[in-house]
Amino acid sequence: MKKPNYYNQIIHLLQQLHNAYPGYNMGKHLSTALDEYGDIWGVTDKELLFALEKYKTQLEMDIPHTDDKELDQIIKEGMDLENILKEEDNGEDY
Repeated sequence: MKKPNYYNQIIHLLQQLHNAYPGYNMGKHLSTALDEYGDIWGVTDKELLFALEKYKTQLEMDIPHTDDKELDQIIKEGMDLENILKEEDNGEDY
């Protein structure tokens, strides 16, 4: 049975990340994917692949909020959170 080539899989995954997120440089991808590892000197190729796959999944699940009106509404609601919670406690619909 052929041993998995994690190195090539990492290169392929980095290429996918580059294509999907051209505004992000490789340093950003690696730094973000490995931020929980601390000292990465001893990270194996297998662990690196796992971290990058996890990072890619998180990026894909992230929903960008590009609509300024939506962001303004979120901020406005956050500033009025105390009143919203009081209304919910009183059984009022928001």
